Amino acid sequence: MKHTQPEPVPRPTRGAGMPHGLELRHLRYFVAVAHAGSFTHAAQRIFIAQPTLSQQIRRLEQVMGTPLLHRRREGLRLTTAGGVLLDAARDVLSMVEHGVSQTRQAAGLGRPRLRFVIPLRLPETLTVTTASALRVAAAAADVDVDWMDTPLDAEFSPVRQRQADAGRGWLTASPDALPAPLDAMSLGEFEPDLWIPASHPAARRGSIGLDELASMDVIYGPRRAEPGTYDAWTIIMRARNPRFQFTDPPLRHSLPVVLAFAATAGRPAAVLTGPAAIAGPPPGVIRLPRLAGTGDTARVSITGHPLTATAALVWHGDLPRSLQQILFNTADGMIPPSPASWPLPADQQPAAG
Repeated sequence: MKHTQPEPVPRPTRGAGMPHGLELRHLRYFVAVAHAGSFTHAAQRIFIAQPTLSQQIRRLEQVMGTPLLHRRREGLRLTTAGGVLLDAARDVLSMVEHGVSQTRQAAGLGRPRLRFVIPLRLPETLTVTTASALRVAAAAADVDVDWMDTPLDAEFSPVRQRQADAGRGWLTASPDALPAPLDAMSLGEFEPDLWIPASHPAARRGSIGLDELASMDVIYGPRRAEPGTYDAWTIIMRARNPRFQFTDPPLRHSLPVVLAFAATAGRPAAVLTGPAAIAGPPPGVIRLPRLAGTGDTARVSITGHPLTATAALVWHGDLPRSLQQILFNTADGMIPPSPASWPLPADQQPAAG
């Protein structure tokens, strides 16, 4: 068996407290490497030569007096000390960034900026509503908004790790369950749209029970697009059918294409979207083209509305109060009307006279 030598521990520098020779650029380089997972990718992102970056990280380890990264063939992994430094480095860099911004503002050289994440897979209407309300609130406060399309996971990692100030996403639990230092404001409950074959008995009722749905092939995914709702809804479905698992869409060109495939499946197949509508909208019917082997697909609700997610604004708790106020004002401009105020479909309108 081949034995590998342990990584040598750099000799610590003299003195207590702040290590002698530690520079802000060392922290920036280290955060970039930790996020990228390799020296090559990090060097490309921050426009520095890879050998120079490796040398600077090694210098940082010498300054700290301990290895910060495990260097393996499969990639880089933080040591325990490296994980502690990563959290501290994010805090330091964020404080410096805010301090520089406030200094420039005091000198009349710039305006405050809010880095805001809007994931790509949000429903278009919610994206437009979010952008419009935030733009109005930021303009009223004389603040610029940097729009980011970074993916948001269930833990809102870009916000928690200070890569962004705030974001708009989905919660599958109470806002109070978010880990510190995140804060959130709920904008309402949303649920997916669901289509089933028009020949299914539930299509005539306009709704389907969860037990019925759990016995079908349900096309929803892929998981990486919305891991929070995917995992939460999988748990709910498996409570009805322990062997249940979602089916990835065969093609991802558009919803009509996925519906067409579902309509021609060998066994009853349903199509579930991500959170798309305020919980409790009336059902409707989508008429697909009368192509060979393609029938009608009916949009129905799920009895009891068990699959929901909370639309929320999420921000870092250390955000300056003035920027948090912009988010409060944004939320006030986004709260949707209640389903009771929606107009009825044409076939449910009361008769004239």
